[in-house]
Amino acid sequence: MTSENGRTTDAQSGQLAPLGESDPSAGGPQSDPKEQRRRQVIAVGGGRGGVGKTLLAVNLAVYLAQLGRNVVLVDADPYGANQHSMLGLHQPPMALPEQLREGTPPVATSVPGLKLLPTSYDRRTIAPTRPSRKSHWMTPIDALDADYVVLSLGASTLPPTLDVFHEADVNICVAAPTPPDIEATYRFCRALFGRRLRRALMREQFRWRVVERALEALPPLPTPRDLVAEIARYDRSVANIAAAVLQQLRPGLVIGKTRLKRDLELGPAMASLSERYLGVALDYIGYIEQDDAVWLTARRRRPLLIDAPTSKSARNIERVARRLLALMAQPTKPHAAEPVDASTLNAPMTLYDVLGVDRSATDDEIRRAYKLQRGIFREDALPIVSLVDETRLRTEQAHITEAYDTLLDPSRRRAYDMSVFPTSEPEAIDLAQRGPSATEAELAQLQAELAREITAETQFTGPLLKRAREALGDEIPDVAAVTKISPMHLRALESEAFDTLPATVYVRGFLQQVAKALKLDSNQVTRTYLKRVRAARPEHE
Repeated sequence: MTSENGRTTDAQSGQLAPLGESDPSAGGPQSDPKEQRRRQVIAVGGGRGGVGKTLLAVNLAVYLAQLGRNVVLVDADPYGANQHSMLGLHQPPMALPEQLREGTPPVATSVPGLKLLPTSYDRRTIAPTRPSRKSHWMTPIDALDADYVVLSLGASTLPPTLDVFHEADVNICVAAPTPPDIEATYRFCRALFGRRLRRALMREQFRWRVVERALEALPPLPTPRDLVAEIARYDRSVANIAAAVLQQLRPGLVIGKTRLKRDLELGPAMASLSERYLGVALDYIGYIEQDDAVWLTARRRRPLLIDAPTSKSARNIERVARRLLALMAQPTKPHAAEPVDASTLNAPMTLYDVLGVDRSATDDEIRRAYKLQRGIFREDALPIVSLVDETRLRTEQAHITEAYDTLLDPSRRRAYDMSVFPTSEPEAIDLAQRGPSATEAELAQLQAELAREITAETQFTGPLLKRAREALGDEIPDVAAVTKISPMHLRALESEAFDTLPATVYVRGFLQQVAKALKLDSNQVTRTYLKRVRAARPEHE
């Protein structure tokens, strides 16, 4: 079988072959592999309207253009074109469908290096053409001479939208911290799985009938995990295909319009629960804070990164963009050759899985995980919206308490490990099929940059210490917990607020502890940083 992106699907194993290994029977021209490697396509969609998809898409394109890249922004929202209003254009560039297919050139914007592809409109309704196939957008995109193409897909679950979203090099769902937006994001994930499964079985109608039979036996809006389990009751090979399709879904997740500290924890919680209940591994990329600067720049018809580059939301978008660039810089990993066994998808959770920790977790890690899980599974918690009903919530809370009590008791934990795990050593989890997350890719890039920068002659500064901390993925509270240094003093070290630091003898001790926590040469860090301290406040010496 062949999916729309040219990847063949093994009917027995359900594995999708890597790009470039297309089934010749699929027909149609194959895209140039060099073009595929050169041009990166970023798709922004999912969820409901008004959560910040347009804001993110426009400013991602602006960020890439500011790096000197050739960028084309595509307004692919089937319900209305509005990207132009944020780029200084008073009218949306429009083209008839046949003109778009023939290669209508993109329109220049007020941002150097950034162009906007005209929107296809219906001559009779004077409205954007609702695409019936993925080629409506991919055909003109294939003809573009661009380093990056940013697709703004709007709040749509039309089959062509889902196809384009999945086929992009990077795809991002945008949600907001409200129950309707969170539920819409989970539904988008279900719709994406349903569409990809339909594409995988489109040439195997007898297998698709097995799926239809399973759907009839389930309540409305079943989770992908439940559907795979039900399919397995009728045909194990079809269930393996469904499990393979599900395993290959990894949309990115950005939380927009965050206001509270609790909102900043929503993304990781949604990613965890989506994989736990739906089987879709959302890749949390970052958040965008609620900011009046967004409203003001929209009124002025200017991109946020240009009109208010120092605003909170602009800095959030820049962080998201850096993570995406790091993710796209990672080498593409081939899919594993082993077939996917659907029975492993719904395997019983261990007590470690319930708390989200490894088998080697310390008591402190278990306590922190317990506190986190109790917060996620509160009655009014946002991440569980539409996933956990009242009955299941009580069950989950009981499991969390059981896991906490068992794993903190050494004798009970030892007995549990012996009864559940056949070997004494924890088994390594193979994540090669999914590749690194955006956060992991960013950390790998930061670590590589630091490895090149830090030498025996490096002069350590506050910003360099901050970068070393960020390269390990640690926050200020994490370092404070290890070093027993107050967060206030750690921030003073990183910002070089020398006047707020205590006497030099104490600063020396701080630097030694921080260097040890950050895996740096403590003698070099202390010697070079203290030179800066003495130069800034000689009267203290």
